[in-house]
Amino acid sequence: MHGVSRLRIVVMGTGPFAVPMLAALRRSGHEIVAVVTRPDHAPPGRRPAPNPVRDAATTAGLAVLDPERVNDPAARESLAALGADLFVVCDYGQILSAELLAVPPLGAINLHGSLLPRHRGAAPVQWAIRSGDAETGVSVIRMTPALDAGSVIVARPTAIGPRETAPELEARLALLGADAVTEAIERIAATTGAGQSVGELGVPQDPALATRAPRLTKAEGIVDWSLPAVQIERMRRALEPWPRTTTTFTRDDGRTQRLVLEDVTIAPAANGGADPGTVLATDGRITVACGEGTVLEIHRLVPEGSRSMSAADYLRGSPLRPGLRLG
Repeated sequence: MHGVSRLRIVVMGTGPFAVPMLAALRRSGHEIVAVVTRPDHAPPGRRPAPNPVRDAATTAGLAVLDPERVNDPAARESLAALGADLFVVCDYGQILSAELLAVPPLGAINLHGSLLPRHRGAAPVQWAIRSGDAETGVSVIRMTPALDAGSVIVARPTAIGPRETAPELEARLALLGADAVTEAIERIAATTGAGQSVGELGVPQDPALATRAPRLTKAEGIVDWSLPAVQIERMRRALEPWPRTTTTFTRDDGRTQRLVLEDVTIAPAANGGADPGTVLATDGRITVACGEGTVLEIHRLVPEGSRSMSAADYLRGSPLRPGLRLG
């Protein structure tokens, strides 16, 4: 904090990706005047969805606000009354209007789980894996009304492991992002402390390089066996823990069973021209023909209505055999 201004900050977040950032800001020496999170909703008799940021803020004794619509005039007035210098946003769940972004004198910054402008949108971690990116990272940007389009103040890259799943990568990026946000705020504080404008901080994004990372849907988890095995393997890692990667198997009696693929690898062998989805072998693993002559091996799965099990355990009680089709 030496030589920089102490800022009053409003933190906006809901999901687990924002929790390490909140902890880092509490250690930073800046003042967190309030934490804004999504309101808890649940049908009668059911518990609301987990809200890790609310839990962390409450444990820390921080003031928590949860407006139904953060852009409504009443919510905007409440936030303006806090006298914050800066809004810090991560994994919040509501899009901030231009009017709300104009409330704090220093504007707002956002922690995003990709190296922008690649993977703008709600699911950057998942799309980085699914796209086969060798590298991803985090970006701290100045927020604008356009989605994930502001100038990048700090970017931190990291390699994606060859077997890394979305939850594993997201946990690493959350820690990486906490330090990145702290660095970005120190740059902002130093700039204001020197009497300079923060308006020029950051590197503008090149719109020509932007890609989309839209919110996932349940239908995206259904395997298309005409895809090459490498894409299905990436899909399996990217779509954990939701919607997961699923296929179906029609039994001899006509019943269809849904299978969740929990662990798969790409087999080195070619599929010999078999139709995509054809089961090639059931020798302790389930070997399946995929597109472009490739082969996928299923090592672990969850049969519909049952527990997680190895492919070998599943095969002991299943009529699945070579020549049958999945999907």
